Amino acid sequence: MLVSVTGFGSVWRQRLEPSASWRLCPVVYYNTTGVMVKGGLRQRPQICGYARFDAIGGFNPNYPSKMIGRVFECAEPSVWMGCNRLLFRRLARRGSCAERFLLVASSDLNGHFAVGTEGWRSPDTWLLSFSECGGNQELMLLMDGQGWIQSDLGRFVVGLSELRPLPARLTLCAR
Repeated sequence: MLVSVTGFGSVWRQRLEPSASWRLCPVVYYNTTGVMVKGGLRQRPQICGYARFDAIGGFNPNYPSKMIGRVFECAEPSVWMGCNRLLFRRLARRGSCAERFLLVASSDLNGHFAVGTEGWRSPDTWLLSFSECGGNQELMLLMDGQGWIQSDLGRFVVGLSELRPLPARLTLCAR
């Protein structure tokens, strides 16, 4: 599956992966949602999940903004130990077209989402991670080009840019 990264969640973690060779310990980066709690950024998962990036797959943690708009080869989304996960294996060749998009929405920018209620998202939209505390929300979603989510502000659709290299983004539809 080819996935274009349009944004990242607020919380990052890194880990060294054990390997057969003690000299080569690949670094793995995990990205998930978070919200401000008492002046600090915290993960408050209502839906636990994360996107996993391997450094050996071309992800550069020193310049995450350079990954925006890039397309990655990914494993199919899965659930492991109660958490949603999406593995970003490696960067795809330049010019590859995305089949799906990793998007992040927040209550600050997109309004409040009634997550879990009927009709709050399109059936093909997968909620990867959802953090919420004190009315603040952040969602990480895997959507296709026809996907949408509904907030108290209205319906947001995947807005595909015809001008390269701008990535897809959530766009509020006129009612």
